[in-house]
Amino acid sequence: MHSKFLCMTHPAEISIHLCILQEDPPTGVSGAPTDNNIMIWNAVIFGPHDTPFEDGTFKLTIEFTEEYPNKPPTVRFVSKMFHPNVYADGGICLDILQNRWSPTYDVSAILTSIQSLLDEPNPNSPANSLAAQLYQENKREYEKRVATVVEQSWLNLEAIPEEQRDESS
Repeated sequence: MHSKFLCMTHPAEISIHLCILQEDPPTGVSGAPTDNNIMIWNAVIFGPHDTPFEDGTFKLTIEFTEEYPNKPPTVRFVSKMFHPNVYADGGICLDILQNRWSPTYDVSAILTSIQSLLDEPNPNSPANSLAAQLYQENKREYEKRVATVVEQSWLNLEAIPEEQRDESS
């Protein structure tokens, strides 16, 4: 779908991220620009193995601004999510997307950090206070609610382009 030519014809930083992601994709994450705008990406994170999110297929959007890479992109889950560090609107409370941002982070690092956050929430910095409370006080109920969002993540899988699906998960 995306050729090396595309990597040479779009804004430098973002096209470099695309090339890196295509040539050396991290396990369990995928992303690519929308058809008509390299500044807006669709991404997928597959739930990490041996976690309550296992087998989930979670869609996200990544929006870059003209200030990138000096300012982080806006990353949001499109898929419904129940997690201590995910807001109701899909926004993600993750230090590298906020006060610990560095221009050295690329799309691969962002997506793998979010994937790690699924397994290792930070309940001390909650975006969803109910999820944080259940995570700390009632793991069984927390995992039950996560199982529901995992099942919901399977809906509309046909909307994920074939080349972004992870056959190994």
